[in-house]
Amino acid sequence: MRNEFIACLIEHNLNNADAYLLVGDLGYSVIEPFVDAFPDHYLNIGVAEQNMAGIASGMAAEGHRVYCYSIGNFNTFRCAEQLRNDIDYHNLPVCTVSVGGGFAYGNMGYSHHAIQDYILMRSLPNTIIFSPVDARETRLCMDFIREYSGPAYLRLHKANERKISLDSKPIIPGKPRLVYGNHQAKTAYISTGFAGQLAYDFVCANPNTAHFTMPAWSMNSSQYISDFVSGFDKVTVIEDHLVHGGFGSWILEALSGTNLISRIRLKGIPDSAVGVVGSESYLLNLAGLTDLGLKA
Repeated sequence: MRNEFIACLIEHNLNNADAYLLVGDLGYSVIEPFVDAFPDHYLNIGVAEQNMAGIASGMAAEGHRVYCYSIGNFNTFRCAEQLRNDIDYHNLPVCTVSVGGGFAYGNMGYSHHAIQDYILMRSLPNTIIFSPVDARETRLCMDFIREYSGPAYLRLHKANERKISLDSKPIIPGKPRLVYGNHQAKTAYISTGFAGQLAYDFVCANPNTAHFTMPAWSMNSSQYISDFVSGFDKVTVIEDHLVHGGFGSWILEALSGTNLISRIRLKGIPDSAVGVVGSESYLLNLAGLTDLGLKA
């Protein structure tokens, strides 16, 4: 996903050189192709994420499209005030690019575990969350962000994602996209981001199920949820984020006041996994997000 993001950014600037990449002194071995191609459109702000968000808002206010690239929590929680006041409330075209969503940087410690970022970013009314499942969805997300005039949050996994998405149609925020199965199935699984990779093998091995991804969603894009859920007897929501306040909570809020809530089952990271350090596979297993956990 990271390499696809950089490739899309290069292609964008080849056609319309208005994009700038800001980094917090990281991204090496990934960002170099863009830096070499557009050195005047790259700034290393250093380990100063609050300044990076502030600089990005000023550049965007002057008509530039800005991408702030960092690891998980660094360009979200560290600069929450700037994201809220400077970028979102002014509805500026700044894309916060978070690498290592979920437990992707598991061994680096809980400072690197991006398992509460949805809680923060989905509270910003003008910000659309983009959380692709693979490189194909990453490109489609970038296509949308390139034309979007407001703030965006692009949440990428770290590496080694399989290409499992099939739909090449433009992304519509809040609208599920079929990965496997069909709309006539009785049971559906819906995921956002890398969590779709965790569900894929299990769903493909089980008949009468369907798997959907949601690569883009926001506070103001929940109008498709009721119709989607009403088509199934049971819908399991899968995310590599805390169960509380994440993607599943967003769906339940969208169904508030309907009789569809009982059809929803949430599968995310429990509080017991917070603060534990280990490999990504170890932490996902601890959280119950392996195939075995989905069967439980």
